[in-house]
Amino acid sequence: MKEEENELHLQIKEEGNELCISQDVLKQESETFPVYSTNEEKYCREPKNTAENCRGPKMITDQLHSHNGGAENQDWEESNDEDTELSSDEEPKQNGRYQETRGYDNSSDSLKRKGRIKRDMTDQTMDTKTYSARQRIPLALVPANPQDSDADLSDADDDDPALDPDYQPTQAEDSADNSFESLDEEESPSKGTSSVQPPLKRHKKDIEEFEAPNPRLEPPKTLQTPFQYFKMLFTDGMIEHIAHHTNLHSAQKLGDSIKTSPKEIEDFIAILLLIGVFNFPSLADYWHHESRFSVVADTMSRKRFQLLRRFIHFSDNQQSSEHPDRFFKIRPLFEMFRKQCLLIPSTYKQSVDEVMVAYKGTKARSLHQCSTNKPDKWGFKLFCRASSSGIIHDLLLYQGVSTFFNVALSEQEEKLPLEAKLMTTLCKTINQPTLSVVFCGIFFTSFSLIQSLHTSLGVKWIGAIRPNCTGGAPLMADKELMKKGRGAYDYRSAEGVIAVKWFDKKCVSLLSNAYGIMPLSTVNRWNKKSRRKIAISCPSLIRAYNEHIGGIDLSEMLVHLYKTPAKPGRWYIPLFGYILDLCIANSWLLYKRDCGLLNQKLMSLKRFRLAVAHSLNQANKPVPKNAPRSKPQPDVRYDNLGHWPFNCHKRGRCNLCPKGVSRWKCQKCNVFLCLNTNKECFVAYHQK
Repeated sequence: MKEEENELHLQIKEEGNELCISQDVLKQESETFPVYSTNEEKYCREPKNTAENCRGPKMITDQLHSHNGGAENQDWEESNDEDTELSSDEEPKQNGRYQETRGYDNSSDSLKRKGRIKRDMTDQTMDTKTYSARQRIPLALVPANPQDSDADLSDADDDDPALDPDYQPTQAEDSADNSFESLDEEESPSKGTSSVQPPLKRHKKDIEEFEAPNPRLEPPKTLQTPFQYFKMLFTDGMIEHIAHHTNLHSAQKLGDSIKTSPKEIEDFIAILLLIGVFNFPSLADYWHHESRFSVVADTMSRKRFQLLRRFIHFSDNQQSSEHPDRFFKIRPLFEMFRKQCLLIPSTYKQSVDEVMVAYKGTKARSLHQCSTNKPDKWGFKLFCRASSSGIIHDLLLYQGVSTFFNVALSEQEEKLPLEAKLMTTLCKTINQPTLSVVFCGIFFTSFSLIQSLHTSLGVKWIGAIRPNCTGGAPLMADKELMKKGRGAYDYRSAEGVIAVKWFDKKCVSLLSNAYGIMPLSTVNRWNKKSRRKIAISCPSLIRAYNEHIGGIDLSEMLVHLYKTPAKPGRWYIPLFGYILDLCIANSWLLYKRDCGLLNQKLMSLKRFRLAVAHSLNQANKPVPKNAPRSKPQPDVRYDNLGHWPFNCHKRGRCNLCPKGVSRWKCQKCNVFLCLNTNKECFVAYHQK
């Protein structure tokens, strides 16, 4: 037993020597570098510029005294006195914790040593009050043997001015207390050289109303056919472009071209327009014998239609790596269509908004966008400019940073945010910007953008804004405005721009430099309490905004009435279908405008679309064999191609004169016409 105890004492002594060596190393490091608590370094903020923090590293005794009071400081002094009684010969006794954990010594001396070591460990940790204050305070580690330390811990309390009445701060401490103040004085610019712009002086003053002139639209001499309006936007050059790249793409894939022609592409487009009106459950149903749709089935076989649908293309895939454009597959056709839209005469009331083209596939990758406030929430995003009548005049495909790769922008315009670049690009194509007013939504409107566009282009502006984006205008709070009742409004103006908040069902805010408050008008609103409509006041810019902001919404509604079916397998096909539908919508709106100028009867959008489809299928084409024909479209009737008379065994009623009966029939138009010495209805029928 004695031998084991001697070996144990030797082992404890060796470990004690190692512990003393490590403590000496820690003491030297603490004297060289200020030691911080790990949690404090990670979470605490910069220390405030106070006298306590500027006197250098503060000892742990100062913190314990200041936070825990004199009783705790007395315990700390007693523990120091007890620790000083330990000599270098009694170093193994410092490892009482080690002996206790091993179960070698359970005597009262070991318990006392355990208490002293525990107090030493608590002294080396940060106080809870200090941690909660979250100040970055340098801490000095207290060595296990206070006699080896260079700092006199018993005199540390004298450094606290609250305990030492004779304490006077040194000059260095005074300068440290005022360091942030002096820094602020040196860094703060003078009033004369300040780079910060002074706040705008906003007054409760109305602005003058901008009177946009009425557009002078010259009526055409005669009303054109639906096919001619369609050809104004979807030109023959676009059809030839599609036929060429379709043959090229099929040759690259199959090794041989499918040998399509512009005439066949017109038939293909005609079928797409017809399918958009007559929607069958599946594509094969149009050719199936039980549900055969002769207008489609007689135009093209199902296999040929599916072959064209598979290989239809609009660009060369081999040149895709050279283009930064991510819409390169549809870009050539899109730019051709955009140029034709820019040629349409526009009015002076324009609106700008985003449009979504539905697509739920996965092959478009990041081109796939989401917009929760649109009917088609997932798809491709376009930004369009339209007149108040719904005609789209300009449009941009959104593809992130590279949206403006083909747009000429100056250095200042390149630094603008996205909404400013979009508005600048779309407003540059306005024919007479100084006479035009642009209406837009929340995403595009800001005080600085209104001023910059008015300065650079001369465009007037009305736009809805969020309540916190009024440019600093101190408008009335929503709750205060709602207390005044429906029709209440508040406004402020500065530098020709007015900010208005108006309460209807809820509070809406607008910015404008074109219209102001006056002249006030009234609008009828339903009142639940009185159960009748009441008249409430409405500022001038609110009424103008409601009248002219819906141009793009009208265009979207017309496009969604009869949509061209798009196969989701290839991501560019939905965009091609949108171009076709937008061509129909724009051409019908042009036709509607001319009907109003000429006081002609208006054709519905569905009849207009069907007329375009029949003209694409029959105009300027030879007559197929044994094909029954109904009443021809004007484009087919007057094309002067393939109209041959032939004699029938049975007579029929003349299609031109009401009382004529004839055996002669037009081979292409498939109608009976008089053809004799007395009546030449056949010739007159084919002449305008």
